[in-house]
Amino acid sequence: MRPCSCDTFVALPPSTEGHRIIFGKNSDRPCDEVQEVLFFPASDYEPGSKVKCSYIEIEQVSHTYAVVLSRPAWLWGAEMGANEHQVCVGNEAVWGRESAEGEEALLGMDLVRLALERADTAEKCVRVLAELLEKHGQGGACLEEQCDFTYHNSFLISDRKEAWVMETSGKYWAAERMEGGYRNISNEYNITTKIDREHLDLRKYAQRKGWWDGKAQFNFAAVYSYMNTGRIEASGSRYCEGKKLLQKSNGHITAQTMMDILRDKESGINMEGMFMTTGSMVSVVPVDPALPGVHYFTATPSPERSVFKPFIFVENMKVELKETTSPSYGPVKSRFQSKPDRKHSLFTKHEVVSAIERHKGHGDRLTREMMRLESERMKQMEGILCHGIKQPDTLLDLFSSAVQDEMELYSKGF
Repeated sequence: MRPCSCDTFVALPPSTEGHRIIFGKNSDRPCDEVQEVLFFPASDYEPGSKVKCSYIEIEQVSHTYAVVLSRPAWLWGAEMGANEHQVCVGNEAVWGRESAEGEEALLGMDLVRLALERADTAEKCVRVLAELLEKHGQGGACLEEQCDFTYHNSFLISDRKEAWVMETSGKYWAAERMEGGYRNISNEYNITTKIDREHLDLRKYAQRKGWWDGKAQFNFAAVYSYMNTGRIEASGSRYCEGKKLLQKSNGHITAQTMMDILRDKESGINMEGMFMTTGSMVSVVPVDPALPGVHYFTATPSPERSVFKPFIFVENMKVELKETTSPSYGPVKSRFQSKPDRKHSLFTKHEVVSAIERHKGHGDRLTREMMRLESERMKQMEGILCHGIKQPDTLLDLFSSAVQDEMELYSKGF
């Protein structure tokens, strides 16, 4: 299978406006897959507790942080998300010399969620991911219906002060730190000779496998990349185009810039076809710890025909995002004679109205109204990003109210 799977971006000062970190990701998945947006509050656990991930059960930690996640509705983990400490994480499928086939273990999406639940900084995320990989490994089917589609993972991680790229090959990994500028990752290894953290046996393993002679400068991407470059070439165009789009706005990157990049079709970043963009996320995190972060999610496919809706963490928050929560059908390994209907309320409305509007030729009018709603919310969020939260209780239903506004717009029947 060709690599049709996601693009993730981050921009830090001085490439951004307003002393903010801007994080963004498109989740590219099978066109009939539903992506939901969920909130999980901070929780405490008794010693010896376990957590059931997509395929395996592992030890639970004593405390998990509050998280907001965008995830394929059939699994436990997440494609992307943020936590109460304004850490953002997204993953990418990568293929290298090491086979991605093997026993069921942690999916890359499980690792995204686990890192967000357990780490209050980007650097700590790297440590959490490394420990989980080395103890439990990664593996298992990454699609609900196709058991032979497997891959390893790269991660882009950010917090209020820095970002990290972490790339894996089986249990082996390398990580690179960035303190400014911009970065994007796609379905290819991206770390070369600048390595700030690595698996203790990363280089010795490459020598034992005959991938590196131990004399030449160690280049992670060159040593661990897939021997057949077909996959890399297919993702390379999206990676290069994404880098160009970031560079074009360097010094002036905003949330709107990131949304425009995620909506860009010409570059292939906004993907269409059997694999398509099924969910999108943009986060705005001020460097100032006194100011809140704003995390925008679509919860629907096709970002050019979706509304980015804001979410803000509030202390002691306990909310249920009902309209973007899919029906539950038990554990991942459940098997059905026919594919279950996992569509949540917003997805159903969005799907029906989009189809009708395309058929009637009135899509442009609906899109304009959707963008008006989005723009109004973003203006409201700008005040909070600049001045902080004055009335926390008014933000408890922020995301849900934005979803309701979107659904009411669909009901008007443009």
